[in-house]
Parts: sequence; C-alpha cells; structure tokens
Amino acid sequence: MRQWWKQVLPVVGVVLWLASACGGAGTTLSSPSLRILAAEGFLADIVQNVAGDRAPVDTLVPLGADPHTFEPTPQDVARIAESTVLVVNGAGLEAWIEKTLENAGGQRTVIEAAAGLPSREPGEGEETSGEHHDEVDPHFWLDPNHAIHYVERIRDGLIQADPAGREVYARNAAAYIAELQELDRWIVEQVARVPPARRLLVTNHESFGYFADRYGFRLVGAIVPSVSTGAAPSAQELAALVDRVRAAGAPAVFLEAGASPQLAEQLARETGVRVVTGLYTHSPSGPAGPAPSYIEMIRYNTLAIVEALQ
Repeated sequence: MRQWWKQVLPVVGVVLWLASACGGAGTTLSSPSLRILAAEGFLADIVQNVAGDRAPVDTLVPLGADPHTFEPTPQDVARIAESTVLVVNGAGLEAWIEKTLENAGGQRTVIEAAAGLPSREPGEGEETSGEHHDEVDPHFWLDPNHAIHYVERIRDGLIQADPAGREVYARNAAAYIAELQELDRWIVEQVARVPPARRLLVTNHESFGYFADRYGFRLVGAIVPSVSTGAAPSAQELAALVDRVRAAGAPAVFLEAGASPQLAEQLARETGVRVVTGLYTHSPSGPAGPAPSYIEMIRYNTLAIVEALQ
C-alpha cells in the first residue's frame, strides 16, 4: 500500500504556512460579511482609508453627480438593502436618504459622518438676507479638520459593525488623521501666499464656508444663494451679487466641476471677475483625473483658489 500521508502532509504544511503568513495576527484579514456603502465619492475615499484591506467600500452617488439633486434608482435602493454599513455625510446633504432607507428596509449600521459638528454662522461682512440663510451648511468636509471628525466617527462605526477589526480601524484612522493634519498645515502655507485683502471668495453656491472660516477668507457671495445646488437665484439676488462683487473688488468666481458657467460668465461680463471652473467639492475626479482622492481634491481646490487670487 502506498503511504499516501507522506504526500499529503507536505501540502497541508504549505497551506498552514500560507495561512499563518497571510494572517498571523488575525486582524488584517478581510471581513467578507462587511458590505460597506458610502453615499458620496469623497466620503467613500475617507472610509476606505479607515477600512483599509478589511473591506472594500462602494459608492452610491456616481462620480461627478450632485448629491444635492441625486435621485436614487431602484438599483440604488437594492444596493442599500444589501449593505451592512452605510456611511452618509448627514446635515441635510442627502435629502433623499430617509425615504430611501425606508424603501430599502432591513438592518445595517448607519454612520452619519458629520453628526455632532455645529453648523457655521455667517461671518463678518457676509450677506445674510434671503430665504435660504437658515439652512444648515452640510459642507463640513471642505475643512480637513472637520474631516478628522469624520474619520473618528467612521472608525467607531466600523468597530461597532465589525469588532474583530478594531485594531485595523484604529491604526488606519490614526495614520489617516496624521495625513489630514499635514494637509491642514500645507493649506495654511499656500494661503499665506495670498494678500489678506484679496482673500475673497465668490462661488457657485454656498459650499466653501467652513474652508473660508478656517483659512481666513471672506465670503463675498454665491451665484446660488443657498447651501444646496437645487435652488435658483432670482434677478434681484443676482443684481445684489454684482453690487457686492464690485464693492469688494473680488478677482474671481469659483465654480464646481459640472456646474453651468452661464450665470458666472454673466457676472464676469458685468464685474470683470475671472471665472475659475472645475473645482472638486462633492466628488473626486476619478482615477485618471487631477483629484482622485479626498486629499488630492482639497489640494487641487486650494491651488486653484490661491493661484486665482494672488
């Protein structure tokens, strides 16, 4: 009789060795039971930095789409239904989320990244009239210091959903927070190149408030006088913006990628401002673009703003 065990034992030994080498600590292995879905692309990137190799992160709102006006399809509802962790920005950014969760049904861990952050108050010299100025500004992530709060909440939520990955999430979060702190220092250095009197922001809609507060910019006004792109300016509001831009001497108006330039070009004709397009606020650019990650989109925006205002 052939001693078959002499052939099998070496194979078993190799398998056991590979298992030990690939996951000796038991905390770096992926968790196949985790199905993580993030609402926006920038948020998915932040979540992936915390999740690391533990689980892939999928994005609900397509890259380049506006989360303010996004309308989930039946396929999107199905994706939410299949998820075990859903990460949203919160603060009113995803106006569609409550109804969509009802339609999806089921149980999952829902992480609201912005929960606990206080909404900004208008700064000195900002226009505060109009029907939209009682809205909560959800664009916390454009200040990397608020993104640190996001990371902490995402870390804690993932630990709640997957306690076995605690060490992985804690380690990844700490490393990513260090990157965000370095990003903050870099932005301060870049903004220092702009004379204080020229740190004036005119934007497509009211999205850069937290960025302005952190780095010493004055918000002159927005073409769409709302924190949501779903609003529309009146003729009186546009006329008032023209007056404010002229009075302030703002050099440029900044538009997000995908925003229609028509009203900005009208503003430019009447005031002489430069139109700067293509900023990444709600979505990264995609892998082949200039801002494929959250950190890179903040860096890209900072350089575009600094170069236009110098």
